[in-house]
Amino acid sequence: MDINETIKSQLDENPIILYMKGSPQAPQCGFSAKTVQAVMACGERFAFVNILDNQDLREGLKVYSSWPTFPQLYINGELVGGCDIVLEMSESGELSKLVKEAAKQAEA
Repeated sequence: MDINETIKSQLDENPIILYMKGSPQAPQCGFSAKTVQAVMACGERFAFVNILDNQDLREGLKVYSSWPTFPQLYINGELVGGCDIVLEMSESGELSKLVKEAAKQAEA
């Protein structure tokens, strides 16, 4: 499977997925730490991928998303954004609404 197929498969299988440096329990950069805290505060389950474990995926995602930095949050297969955007959405309440809707759809 090529890297784009891998990315598409991960996005199809996970309505909420965060590509980050490290894991939610042990983020490996400040931006990933802030982003994962915002997503966890929404109270729904989400998938994550440690992009430090797979250089091909790390480089492939930059091309796939046209977004050069990490973390990258995807909801329902769409790139939401990185740390700054996620934090802004969290403060406005928009992130929680999006995450909860995606989780509800996944359960249906």
